[in-house]
Amino acid sequence: MNISESLRNSSAGPKNLRGAELDDTDRLILRLLQDDAKLPNNAIAAAAGIAASTCHARIRSLQERGIIRGYHADVDPAAVGRGLQALISIRLQAHARANLTRFEEYLAELPAVEGIFFVTGDRDFLIHVAVPDSAALRELVASNLSVRPEVAGTSTAVLFDYVRPGTVRPED
Repeated sequence: MNISESLRNSSAGPKNLRGAELDDTDRLILRLLQDDAKLPNNAIAAAAGIAASTCHARIRSLQERGIIRGYHADVDPAAVGRGLQALISIRLQAHARANLTRFEEYLAELPAVEGIFFVTGDRDFLIHVAVPDSAALRELVASNLSVRPEVAGTSTAVLFDYVRPGTVRPED
């Protein structure tokens, strides 16, 4: 499923989150899970001062409402042989903008792609990629992006360093 479909078909879409009611206990549960997603339910319940069954129900509700979108392992690309990271901005031909979904799906299938962002401005997409080396980056751009008929142009910025700052905290 692509980004557009995910937002349209999911209860996690932005229009549905505007009315999301979060109390102090929900915010604490979110903070604890953001710090350590592997924290057991009973530890979260104890920290929040609620019963384990209540904690489980609250976490399930946060998931069902799309506030918790998932859990994942943050793997260092360099540790798995993809130590060169880059941001590639992509501008599509005017006629291709009518079918963004198909191009988005194409990008999602490329193994080097870590993230896809549909953006405003003079570019249409910004993608975060991780590849083994500069030759692989050149190959990705030259053989997988620039040759596409819908692509009008690309611009690549190599990342010298990537730091994931803390976590996004629910507003207090």
